Amino acid sequence: MTQTILIIEDDEELSRLLQIDLKRHNFNVMVARNGLDGLKTFQETLPDLVVLDVALPLMDGFTVCERIREISHVPILMMTAHAVTEQDIAEGLNRGADEYMIKPLGKIEFHARIKALLRRARLSEDSTQTITHYDDDYLIVDLKTRRVSVGGNDIRLTPTEFKLLATFIRNPGDVMSFQQLLETVWGPEYTSEHHYPRIYVSHLRRKVEPDAKNPTYIHNEYGVGYRFVGHES
Repeated sequence: MTQTILIIEDDEELSRLLQIDLKRHNFNVMVARNGLDGLKTFQETLPDLVVLDVALPLMDGFTVCERIREISHVPILMMTAHAVTEQDIAEGLNRGADEYMIKPLGKIEFHARIKALLRRARLSEDSTQTITHYDDDYLIVDLKTRRVSVGGNDIRLTPTEFKLLATFIRNPGDVMSFQQLLETVWGPEYTSEHHYPRIYVSHLRRKVEPDAKNPTYIHNEYGVGYRFVGHES
């Protein structure tokens, strides 16, 4: 089945080039020129992935991202014309983005990230793993339905956040190195983003830990990686 990608970008030339390029790779492509139209088009078409510019007229990309996250787990790749710092990534994560890229977009890297995001979303729904559920009364995770409850409240995770949490739950007690996490969660396209696990783990802790500064579940193994400590009831 042909997958649909929604591009929300006000730069007409860039939008046109991305549309042509994605169609050549057999994607169905929808385009919107501002944030409000982008959100409306998303609700009407329910695409498989969103390519979203940060600076948009009528409604900025961060707000669009938040609105999409209220109703969907769809992968969101945000684009910016500015250098991306760890603070930028953290801000994007706070709003629900899965990935950041700097414009102009290199074709090879762009397609690698698109493939990785779609694969990550697909694998996060994989029900073939032996461990499919975690429950200690405080943290409840159903890996089949993607339901996550913390302290009795359902929470939303992005596809990347969910895949990261699922990886930890499926490897309880094991030390997961930074490289292992990159390969398992992000994929082979990510070879130099060694800061990603640290940033994403920090953000995930704020969503699932009783106290993010004193983690109960995701423990640091300094200089090596992280270890998930479960307390199933």
